[in-house]
Amino acid sequence: MKGKRWDLLALASIPLLMTLGNSMLIPVLPLMEREINISSFQSSFIITIYSVIAIPLIPISGYLSDRLGRKKVIIPSLIIVAIGGAISAVAAWKLKDPFLVILIGRFIQGMGASGAFPVVLPAVGDMFKDEEEVSKGLGIIETANTFGKVLSPILGALLAVVLWYLPFIAIPLLSLIAIILVLWLVKVPPEEGEEEKKTLKEFLHLLKDLFQKNSHWLTTIFLTGGIFMFVLFGFLFHFANILEDDFERYGMAKGLLLAVPLLFLCIASYLSGWKVGREQRRMKAMIIIGNALAVAAFFIIRLDNSLVQYLLWLTLAGIGIGLALPCLDAFITEGVPKEERGTITALYSSMRFVGVAAGPPVVALLMRSDTPFLYTVFACCCLISLAMNWWLIKPDSC
Repeated sequence: MKGKRWDLLALASIPLLMTLGNSMLIPVLPLMEREINISSFQSSFIITIYSVIAIPLIPISGYLSDRLGRKKVIIPSLIIVAIGGAISAVAAWKLKDPFLVILIGRFIQGMGASGAFPVVLPAVGDMFKDEEEVSKGLGIIETANTFGKVLSPILGALLAVVLWYLPFIAIPLLSLIAIILVLWLVKVPPEEGEEEKKTLKEFLHLLKDLFQKNSHWLTTIFLTGGIFMFVLFGFLFHFANILEDDFERYGMAKGLLLAVPLLFLCIASYLSGWKVGREQRRMKAMIIIGNALAVAAFFIIRLDNSLVQYLLWLTLAGIGIGLALPCLDAFITEGVPKEERGTITALYSSMRFVGVAAGPPVVALLMRSDTPFLYTVFACCCLISLAMNWWLIKPDSC
């Protein structure tokens, strides 16, 4: 891993900076609602539209990265992210009624994001031959992703104190940093581009055979990733709103409070990725334990809880999600041949984006109906995930 340290650092910058560019908008959404006169349901689409367009494009990006090379897909994708971010920033800055143009910019940004972070996972799998090093590398990538989530509410709130649309302006700047790091530090493996390329028909046939042989565990991993992102972005959206509405926490104080469960998620993700190695039994155990912690936390939470209780139980849920995420990544990258790895990890990333897209609007609708069972819904989702992983994941057969 020593010889690839700088390559891994550059690749880790992509999920870190892409997460900052998306998640730092969450604490700012209530402020945006007041500034441009939109509802909480409308504001949820600022997050959702980014993910909706990425969902169908991620598998295409994965296939292209298998055919053309990871770096040749990542760089143009980051450029598109920067363009979309710039459109949203100019709209928020200059237009009197910027909501629609902000959504257009976020749509374009999501198009670019489809070829950025999802392609990083197979790139790490390509980088190392030893499965234990792959697992550690994926742990670092997932930790960078979750660390971005830790920083995002703090940075978003801090920037919004200066100007409410400053988080939009930061997005193209963050993309530019990622472009420079990848161009400068990531070296294309010598074998990339020299392997015999399969036709699309041959590739789809291999993909079909792969799914037929591994459908039980691949489907389980895909659904688990989607469920975790749904509950994570769902509870962050809800917590961001009640911090202002119920607990009167604004600005930097709000950002710091939002970062607490994400900080523990980040720590758990790093430790999990570092410890599981190539042991699939250990990976399954971590996924089950993570689901169990999330189920317990969400069943305990009540909407009339105090701020300290919310922080405690959401932190416990964050630890559970953090323990499981690197193991999901490792199952995918280590259980799939290199030729199909980009496409399979892309499909997995698409399912995660489905969760990201669904979380905020579903929670906004549940908040509008004043349902007392919001966190029970999250608990049931994680309980289903726990049962699937318990029965359908068979270690050493993946």
